[in-house]
Amino acid sequence: MDFQPTLQVVPVDTTNEETRTLFVNAFITNNRSDYITHLMAYHTKYLECFLKTQNHLMRADGPLPFAYRHYIAIMAAGRHKCSYLIQLQATEFLLQSGNADWLKGLDYIPQKLRDLYEINKLLAHRPWLINKSHIEKLTKGPNNWSVSEVTQALIILSHFHALSGFIYGCGISCDFDADQGLTYLPASKNYDDSCENGCQSEEETEEEEDNSYECFEGGVEALLERMKKLSETQEETTEEEMLKGFEKVESPNLELSTSTENLTANKSNILRYVYEPDYTYQDFKRVNYQEVATFRAQDYSWEDHGFSLANRLYPEIGSLLDEKFRVAYNLTYNTMGNNKGVDTTAFRRAIWNYIHFMYGIRHDDYNYNEVTDLLERDLKTYVKTVTCYPEQVSYQDYKNVLKGFQHSEKVHVNLMMLEARLQAELLYSLRAVMRYMT
Repeated sequence: MDFQPTLQVVPVDTTNEETRTLFVNAFITNNRSDYITHLMAYHTKYLECFLKTQNHLMRADGPLPFAYRHYIAIMAAGRHKCSYLIQLQATEFLLQSGNADWLKGLDYIPQKLRDLYEINKLLAHRPWLINKSHIEKLTKGPNNWSVSEVTQALIILSHFHALSGFIYGCGISCDFDADQGLTYLPASKNYDDSCENGCQSEEETEEEEDNSYECFEGGVEALLERMKKLSETQEETTEEEMLKGFEKVESPNLELSTSTENLTANKSNILRYVYEPDYTYQDFKRVNYQEVATFRAQDYSWEDHGFSLANRLYPEIGSLLDEKFRVAYNLTYNTMGNNKGVDTTAFRRAIWNYIHFMYGIRHDDYNYNEVTDLLERDLKTYVKTVTCYPEQVSYQDYKNVLKGFQHSEKVHVNLMMLEARLQAELLYSLRAVMRYMT
């Protein structure tokens, strides 16, 4: 995954004191600096939530041993062949005195960890197939897990599945410490006043000729026009009309290669952590799962159900995840490209709910006609690829989508995709845990 020749990130010596403090704390905690932190730093409020959640998940007290946590992260990253995360987590695994033989692959790990294989596979690609029998198999088998251990494992798996998408979507390909393919924000650009006041002072990352595209289908101006038209024509929508809107949403039919034959030698090593590498996402709407109904968020929501269950079984994690979801969902600088004073609510909501739609989740109080009206085909294709097939993302996908957006705004969109997918996986898995317990 080497598609972005240079990657513009927030510099270590940023003048933004809050961001600089986060960098220092992250370095002290991890003994390194990485692309993920420096890309997310465009959005300081989110970065703070992300670091707190990930540190609690991987480093704080919890039901799972530390070495297990990092190996579970490796298993999760393996589903999307994300070598960057696998390398990071393999290093952490060894630092936690993990058995080096386990890094030879899944055939060398304890049966208890190998028992996670099925639920990892389903959670990564078809979470709607997860049910209470998968939880029961883990908790009542010969190498039984406690329900609290299962809960932490499910959250780790979901976290690193979604993070793999962010990494591919933003073009992260090498270690930040190596300083390869890296572009800092110029010192003359005062980051202190950039993203906190609308991300207008950052250096443009698109070529000048891209600006001419803005008036066409995939550009900022066209999107603004669609948003304006939507706000002017909004009217009361009945429940039946909302259901029809959900059923009418179209998802591009992507014909993507799932073959592993063309993997590089480096990526071939990834397959040691993966069984059934060709098992991937299938469109929820196009596959006839007679036993699987659309997931109605009103019947099992994060706010009313998942949050409290997570907190009960794994203290504090529910609160940390909830804060992160809220920040990601509500984050805005009221800008879009070079336009200021923009209400981006409808656009952000459409991205989030479109991702839930792809996972078979329907929000009864949302008008899905907004997805159809606001998200043009190229953007839908990009969102679907990053979310469902992240290892297939190319540089052209990144470059050609969201024309006229600032680089930081593209990072913002990728953060929303990360969190919407994470929440979707957790809704399915935590519902299965709840049904097992009742």
